[in-house]
Amino acid sequence: MNERAANFDVVVVGAGMVGAAAAALLARAGFTVAVIESREPRPFDAGQPVGLRVSAISPGAAAVLREAGAWRLVENTRHSPYRLMRVEDRDEASLVEFQAPEFGLERLGTIVENDSVQWALWQALAMMPGVERLCPDAVSEFECADGGVELRLESGARLAARLLVGADGADSRVRERLGIRQQFWAYGQSGIVGVVESDPPNPGVAWQRFLDGGPVAFLPLSDGASSIVWSCPEQQARRLSDLEESAFLDELEQAVAGSPGHWPGRLKTVGPRAAFPLTMRLSERYAGRRAVLVGDAAHVMHPLAGQGVNMGLLDAAGLAELLVEARKSGKDIGDERVLRRYDRWRRSEAEVMSRGVHALRGLFLPEGLGLLRRVGLGLVSRSWTAKEAFIRRACGLNDNAPALARGKSLAEILQ
Repeated sequence: MNERAANFDVVVVGAGMVGAAAAALLARAGFTVAVIESREPRPFDAGQPVGLRVSAISPGAAAVLREAGAWRLVENTRHSPYRLMRVEDRDEASLVEFQAPEFGLERLGTIVENDSVQWALWQALAMMPGVERLCPDAVSEFECADGGVELRLESGARLAARLLVGADGADSRVRERLGIRQQFWAYGQSGIVGVVESDPPNPGVAWQRFLDGGPVAFLPLSDGASSIVWSCPEQQARRLSDLEESAFLDELEQAVAGSPGHWPGRLKTVGPRAAFPLTMRLSERYAGRRAVLVGDAAHVMHPLAGQGVNMGLLDAAGLAELLVEARKSGKDIGDERVLRRYDRWRRSEAEVMSRGVHALRGLFLPEGLGLLRRVGLGLVSRSWTAKEAFIRRACGLNDNAPALARGKSLAEILQ
């Protein structure tokens, strides 16, 4: 496009949690990186009420954020580790518990606000050499050729790189322009989110119950409140969203009453609520010519297992590892064979998790296979092997997870 284009090893489009993590890992690995983001994250203010957008960060994803230079900043503000997870089936009052020490883990996960993670990553990027943050800006057009990628931004700036990373969310314009198709499922459900106070307070438990219309989850916050995600049919979600606070709490309390785990107890208050449609999206491939997709740009999954952002952070870690390996062996980081390895690896992992959650969700709908559901929960509750396999994958610690998630440092990978 222009001989005076600024040159980088990698251009990352999108600085959400996954895009910013990918950029930070690549920069710390010695690549030059340009990050394009349309809106600068707002400074995180722990003096404000807890936000509606929270994530359950797995130990593997936390390790990735640590290597990206952001996890210490996150832990210095509001966060809530949890070591116990309970999963219930309402009809049968079945209960499956997962306890961190049982699997040799210090914690099963950490509840954090998305804004806190994004702000920590944005600050980390600001301190890294080899990173240029182009914000506010957006991609106007790009062209991928054998020699590299050339981009024109809406500001008029021109960039050239060896690799383009699309981290621009579920409605990714990068994916669209690469011509990558997706499989799409609309569940006809919405997830209602809010912050609830209870008596007694949340004792640090990640608690989930399967109801007729979908699961309801209570995630522990640092002050004893809970961030809830209540998945239900769209019509019911609209009705619940329109209720006054006391009426909403009454219905939520009825939905969670009679827990064999003797919690959540009496619900006292609920803050502002929001609802978002639930979908699943799986891209037919995660790589194109001189380009790859990470995070929601590549895959979107039902929040049932809370794995969306975790899977995206493992995408970022996997990409960094493969690019470092390619550089060590003298390969072009945008070489088709390198990108094909990323595609096969991360697509297979995302599809195992996404389709597993998709199938599990079906078992807990009213028309689901009740007997199979009961047998399945019973087997998991009695089998340490089944529980261990589930936990290791959910924690990002299975054998096929990136080495950065399994405890290897970036310095070790660079050796």
